[in-house]
Amino acid sequence: MKNRFDVIVIGGGQSGLAAGYYLRRTGLSYIILDNQEEPGGAWLHAWKSLRLFSPAQWSSLPGMIMTGGSDYYPTRDVTLAYLKFYEEKYKLPVKRPVDVNTVQKIDNTFVLDTSDGKYFATVVISATGSFRNPYIPHIEDMALFKGRMLHSSQYKSPEEFEGKRVAIVGEGNSGAQILAEVSQVTGTLWITQKEPRFLPDHVDGRFLFDAATRMYESQKMGKAYKPPSLGDIVMVESVKDARTRKVLKSGRPFQKFTEDSIIWSNGHEEMIDVVIFCTGFKPSLKHLEPLNVVTTECKAETLGTKSMQVEGLWFIGYGNWTGFASATLIGVGRSAKVTVEEISTYLSHGAVKADALTGICPG
Repeated sequence: MKNRFDVIVIGGGQSGLAAGYYLRRTGLSYIILDNQEEPGGAWLHAWKSLRLFSPAQWSSLPGMIMTGGSDYYPTRDVTLAYLKFYEEKYKLPVKRPVDVNTVQKIDNTFVLDTSDGKYFATVVISATGSFRNPYIPHIEDMALFKGRMLHSSQYKSPEEFEGKRVAIVGEGNSGAQILAEVSQVTGTLWITQKEPRFLPDHVDGRFLFDAATRMYESQKMGKAYKPPSLGDIVMVESVKDARTRKVLKSGRPFQKFTEDSIIWSNGHEEMIDVVIFCTGFKPSLKHLEPLNVVTTECKAETLGTKSMQVEGLWFIGYGNWTGFASATLIGVGRSAKVTVEEISTYLSHGAVKADALTGICPG
């Protein structure tokens, strides 16, 4: 039957490519369906000046170290070129652009309804990330505000905000980096849920790999290990410059909007033209709604990366609930490796492989 595979990976960004790297060694039939026009996943939509907070050597997918060494922090464009070359080097079977609308399971077969027709698989790996599901908190009277409101996923460069009064909401790395840029061209306010935490200047994303390794080894020995917070701000050069300019000062959340301002509960008011929400994302799992596995927090119940509710379904790259630092380039490799090992075992212990499936015809 057409479009039938042992494994279908939904998503061709960094997580899907990491899964493909390990799947290519198994002998299983598989395909990666990606909804983008070209390689790169969410990195295609990142702001122009974005730099990774890990040096190149610690920003790599399994099997291929990103060039640049231990002191170079790759740009968005360098990262995109790396992902494209990675896909080509390993001849990963990525088909794009294909939108996966829904995933159902009929008997022992997953049926994917896509923009390219129906696909069938014994196993599905969801690796769609979270970029398509940005989170903006509800704030009183948002509808009244006549200025511009956008999420960090829509931010491209600071020049368009020159001469505007800009409020940046969010205490993570994206909030700090966007604040650092926008504050160079106009006045800014930084609004955070709590006081931001800055890592020491010498600490960066390379420590995520060490922390992930320690946690993995501790779990194997049955010991508890608390990993460092991924929300703490890494002092990349632009943020160091903002510190020198003394703009890394934040205030707590405001209460409501007016047409042209924001107001705190104590009555303090600030005139604002633009609000940029750097408030993160939630996993993009709408395609799995027919399987009834998505929780109210836009997550799924998993044991490691394996669904606890639907046999044959795995998740890669959605954050700590699918493996510590699994939403990072360096962290997703470990999750992908374990996932593919589990899938190989699952398919060799009674799950019906694609070449033996019958009885489900394209609708």
